Amino acid sequence: MIRVIIVDDERLARSNLRRRLGEFPEVMVIGEAQNADEAQEFIEAEQPDVVFLDVQMPGKTGFELLERLDSTPQVIFTTAYDEYALKAFEVNALDYLLKPIDPVRLAAALAKVSIEPRHHNQNGEPLRSIDYLNPTERVFVRDGDRCWFVQIKDIRLFESEGSYARLYFDGHKPLIFRSLNHLEERLHPAQFFRASRQHIVNLEYVESIEPRLDGGLTMHVAGTPVSVSRRQAQRFKESNTL
Repeated sequence: MIRVIIVDDERLARSNLRRRLGEFPEVMVIGEAQNADEAQEFIEAEQPDVVFLDVQMPGKTGFELLERLDSTPQVIFTTAYDEYALKAFEVNALDYLLKPIDPVRLAAALAKVSIEPRHHNQNGEPLRSIDYLNPTERVFVRDGDRCWFVQIKDIRLFESEGSYARLYFDGHKPLIFRSLNHLEERLHPAQFFRASRQHIVNLEYVESIEPRLDGGLTMHVAGTPVSVSRRQAQRFKESNTL
């Protein structure tokens, strides 16, 4: 069963899409939201498989909603403005549907959906007790007009810049509005290590480690040298990672 939430500020648009989705027995619409705040609360609580997301809404846009989520479900954008089509595909969205929704295009979009077992127990119910982000989960990242859905495991380094964190992946270095402390709480310590107040490193990308005279370490993370404080170096050694 594909668990779906519809996010659109127009009641008629939500109603029409729900009616269309009712023609697909494998789809269950578990809720609706008329703005980004409602949608964020619902998505974080229910972990839907797919979000049908309107791009332009009063208040926060669909893109701004995605930026506020720690991890994002699969997204199918819906909008009356085809100027957003290119951007939707640039962020690697599952698909893009122009209003009014064409049933053939809707069927094609649903055919692209993949159910991720990590979100459900054996009864098909959403898991709510996951403390850490799964490495295969996606985060939405935006840098000006450029946007991405990037898997956690593909981010090699997080760097603190005040209340923001800079993400390093695939040659890109955009900022997200998350503190390093917040990220540390959500990232699994078996894969991500807090090297210092400034950096969290993805251990999968550590190419070499060099001891320093001051008792600290230098990690080379995909070509980027990262200084590990003496205190964190001791933690690293005690964890038997070294």
